[in-house]
Amino acid sequence: MKLLVIGSGGREHALAWRLAKTPGLVKVFVAPGNAGTARENGLQNVPLSSPQELADFAQRENVRLTVVGPEAPLAAGIVNLFRARGLTIFGPTREAAQLESSKDFAKRFMLRHNIPTARFASFSERAAAHAYVDEQGAPIVVKADGLAAGKGVVVASNLAEAHAAIDQMLPPAELEATRDGSVARVVIEEFLDGEEASFIVMADGRNVLPLASSQDHKRIGDGDTGPNTGGMGAYSPAPVVTPEVHARAMREIILPTVRGMAADGIPYTGFLYAGLMVGRDGSVKTVEFNCRLGDPETQPIMMRLQSDLLNLLEHAVAGRLNLVEASWDRRVALGVVLAAANYPAAPRTGDPISGLPGNSNDSHVFHAGTSEKTDGRIMTAGGRVLCVTTLAENVRQAQKRAYDLITRIHFDGMQYRRDIGHRAASR
Repeated sequence: MKLLVIGSGGREHALAWRLAKTPGLVKVFVAPGNAGTARENGLQNVPLSSPQELADFAQRENVRLTVVGPEAPLAAGIVNLFRARGLTIFGPTREAAQLESSKDFAKRFMLRHNIPTARFASFSERAAAHAYVDEQGAPIVVKADGLAAGKGVVVASNLAEAHAAIDQMLPPAELEATRDGSVARVVIEEFLDGEEASFIVMADGRNVLPLASSQDHKRIGDGDTGPNTGGMGAYSPAPVVTPEVHARAMREIILPTVRGMAADGIPYTGFLYAGLMVGRDGSVKTVEFNCRLGDPETQPIMMRLQSDLLNLLEHAVAGRLNLVEASWDRRVALGVVLAAANYPAAPRTGDPISGLPGNSNDSHVFHAGTSEKTDGRIMTAGGRVLCVTTLAENVRQAQKRAYDLITRIHFDGMQYRRDIGHRAASR
């Protein structure tokens, strides 16, 4: 039996690693993979990236199931292509993936189906956007409409920051006529106060299976300071997602979303990530939707998963998620991202990595932006390079274990947050 995981990041490394534990599995292909997946038992990298090449490969190798990791292939319609060729794949279609690929689509969808979210307005012209910000005041949130790898969001604490974000995301009026026909757009939202959490489920078009709760750390600096990134670390479970918050998220956000997509004629299958803002009163609002697993949330979630992941996925593609449950390690999992020099602006690549520790039942170093030279050296090859992930009885023990491992690892310019899990540890 052969499986295929599409992607090259830490999320895909964790997915493939967990799938490789399936009893009787022959091989998990990872396309294109990274230096970590190249060295992992049961995994094999394949240097493919185009949807057509991937579909040809899946057909040629008689791949039983393909799992899509990142958002770009989903937005490009890889699920549509695979299904048209009779290939089994888990992920949303191009049309359903608009929940992530267009923030304007997502906001209008939520408004139409009464899903709680921040007040918003969308703009394609700078002047109108600037006028709206002046009218609303700050703090305020400015989001690029399309895919931005988790970094197209500016939480502006003052009007100057908001206006600068608009100028960065929207072209000047004189360039409007010279673009290739696509329309740049920003979504401007009210600022929501509260604590964010990641609420991720599997959906089969009708049924939903919640995964373990988690919490990401988006800002580059300790104490949640500095610019947004793709994610500097995460832990699971997230104490802020109490049983009451979990029930509200399912009742008010997740189930209405899956039902709403079906009612709109675009049934949603795949991983669905709702970024929640949990208010002090326990209320929940939707910050954003992602149409795939979060990164780095996937790493601690996969460390805690005790169920057979392939079994869950096969129930999902068969439309039978109502017949299966997921079991979880009761311990806390925590992952700390090690990022390259100059991340998130213009990350440096090509720095050799040394001191990588061996993996164990309670710790795993998942690779993201890495490559392997012919002489065996592992090099930095992206902004987020590694995610050091550990399991322990509580958050503080998981922190200690992760940061102890990090002291062994080195590459020039390595940067990381030293407070991953601080919200949970302070409870």
